[in-house]
Amino acid sequence: MQQRRIGDRPVSAIGLGAMPLSTKTDRPSREDAVAVVHAALDAGVTLVDTADAYARDEAEFGHNESLVAEALASYGHGARDVLVATKGGHTRQGTDWLLDGSPAYLRKACEASLRRLGVDAIGLYQFHRPDPDTRWEDSMGALRQLADDGLVQRVGISNADVAQIDVARSIVGPALVSVQNQFSPGWRFSAEEVAHCAAHGLAFLPWSPFGGVTAAGSLSATAPAFAEVAAELGVSVYQVTLAWHLAQSDVVVPIPGASRPASIQDSAAAADLRLTPEQLARLDA
Repeated sequence: MQQRRIGDRPVSAIGLGAMPLSTKTDRPSREDAVAVVHAALDAGVTLVDTADAYARDEAEFGHNESLVAEALASYGHGARDVLVATKGGHTRQGTDWLLDGSPAYLRKACEASLRRLGVDAIGLYQFHRPDPDTRWEDSMGALRQLADDGLVQRVGISNADVAQIDVARSIVGPALVSVQNQFSPGWRFSAEEVAHCAAHGLAFLPWSPFGGVTAAGSLSATAPAFAEVAAELGVSVYQVTLAWHLAQSDVVVPIPGASRPASIQDSAAAADLRLTPEQLARLDA
């Protein structure tokens, strides 16, 4: 599988977004979820994206991080090549999603993630979403401190606009390596952020690259041009979608979710799928 970079770290061009393994009400069994992570690693995936808030509700906060840690530990030596990216800043109250970007909370959340993941330093720690009750500059200062103190090796931000990216760059400095925003065939509003990341050497990790958990199943209907190209190439519409993401810029590393081994195996194959200029033009249109 072709590789890309997140800061100084080479990673597979396709990552695994582990969120569906924990947040779905009809989620896989723990054994089946571990099998999905193992299948991703077997396929050459070396980036796994999770978050402390990826859980069905407040009572099992941290579930997905623990699941990822278990899957990597049971995989063996090959898991050492995996970059685990997690996030902090979202909280849960019952099943509701709330925010806390205060420096005190981010340090507490980071320390808890370290324990669940069983590591001395988190490979990529991302601020989940801007908190309107906390100045963006204060949240960025907290991330810088986590990096300076050695709790995290690299820093990312999520759901940020261009202005927020630039503030993060000025405060976090070279520890800032990535931006994770929503981007998909039906949601292209982060195109400016993709270009900005490319201009400044930041990785761009599109979340929900198929449009979200509920929309992925109807992708062929909602993105007919992608379905047409998939039929021409004899591959799934999901492979075409991920190949289109990769063609946007060399800094793009999509992180599709999966709940079955076959899904992540199909997604991983997109890293080696080449689209012609004519096909890309149709998809971009």
